[in-house]
Amino acid sequence: MVFIKLREGEAVDEALRRFKRECERNGILREIKRRAHYASPSMKRKLKAAEARRKMSKMRRARRRSPSV
Repeated sequence: MVFIKLREGEAVDEALRRFKRECERNGILREIKRRAHYASPSMKRKLKAAEARRKMSKMRRARRRSPSV
Protein backbone atom coordinates (compact mmCIF):
# COMPACT_ATOMS: atom_id res chain seq x y z
CA MET A 1 0.00 0.00 0.00
CA VAL A 2 1.29 3.44 -0.92
CA PHE A 3 1.17 6.26 1.62
CA ILE A 4 1.95 9.89 0.92
CA LYS A 5 2.22 12.43 3.73
CA LEU A 6 1.31 15.97 2.82
CA ARG A 7 4.17 18.34 3.35
CA GLU A 8 3.71 21.70 5.00
CA GLY A 9 2.20 24.09 2.45
CA GLU A 10 2.16 21.47 -0.33
CA ALA A 11 -0.51 21.84 -3.00
CA VAL A 12 -2.89 18.95 -3.61
CA ASP A 13 -1.73 18.72 -7.24
CA GLU A 14 1.86 18.14 -6.14
CA ALA A 15 0.82 15.50 -3.61
CA LEU A 16 -1.28 13.74 -6.24
CA ARG A 17 1.69 13.77 -8.62
CA ARG A 18 3.92 12.23 -5.93
CA PHE A 19 1.25 9.59 -5.20
CA LYS A 20 0.97 8.62 -8.87
CA ARG A 21 4.75 8.39 -9.14
CA GLU A 22 4.92 6.08 -6.10
CA CYS A 23 2.14 3.88 -7.53
CA GLU A 24 4.08 3.61 -10.78
CA ARG A 25 7.31 2.71 -8.96
CA ASN A 26 5.56 0.00 -6.96
CA GLY A 27 3.92 -1.49 -10.07
CA ILE A 28 0.38 -1.12 -8.75
CA LEU A 29 -1.16 -0.08 -12.06
CA ARG A 30 0.63 -2.87 -13.92
CA GLU A 31 -0.73 -5.38 -11.41
CA ILE A 32 -4.29 -4.04 -11.77
CA LYS A 33 -4.10 -4.27 -15.55
CA ARG A 34 -2.65 -7.78 -15.31
CA ARG A 35 -5.53 -8.98 -13.13
CA ALA A 36 -8.25 -7.29 -15.21
CA HIS A 37 -8.53 -10.18 -17.70
CA TYR A 38 -8.05 -13.93 -17.63
CA ALA A 39 -4.66 -15.06 -18.89
CA SER A 40 -4.19 -18.61 -20.10
CA PRO A 41 -1.25 -20.60 -18.70
CA SER A 42 0.66 -20.24 -22.00
CA MET A 43 0.16 -16.46 -21.94
CA LYS A 44 1.40 -16.38 -18.33
CA ARG A 45 4.57 -18.21 -19.38
CA LYS A 46 5.14 -15.74 -22.24
CA LEU A 47 4.63 -12.77 -19.92
CA LYS A 48 6.96 -14.27 -17.32
CA ALA A 49 9.67 -14.79 -19.93
CA ALA A 50 9.24 -11.24 -21.24
CA GLU A 51 9.53 -9.87 -17.70
CA ALA A 52 12.72 -11.87 -17.16
CA ARG A 53 14.18 -10.47 -20.40
CA ARG A 54 13.29 -6.93 -19.29
CA LYS A 55 14.96 -7.44 -15.90
CA MET A 56 18.11 -8.90 -17.49
CA SER A 57 18.44 -6.04 -19.97
CA LYS A 58 17.96 -3.54 -17.15
CA MET A 59 20.71 -5.25 -15.14
CA ARG A 60 23.04 -5.25 -18.17
CA ARG A 61 22.46 -1.53 -18.73
CA ALA A 62 23.17 -0.79 -15.07
CA ARG A 63 26.33 -2.92 -15.17
CA ARG A 64 27.60 -1.07 -18.27
CA ARG A 65 27.02 2.34 -16.68
CA SER A 66 28.76 1.65 -13.37
CA PRO A 67 32.52 1.12 -13.64
CA SER A 68 34.05 -1.85 -11.86
CA VAL A 69 35.88 -1.05 -8.66
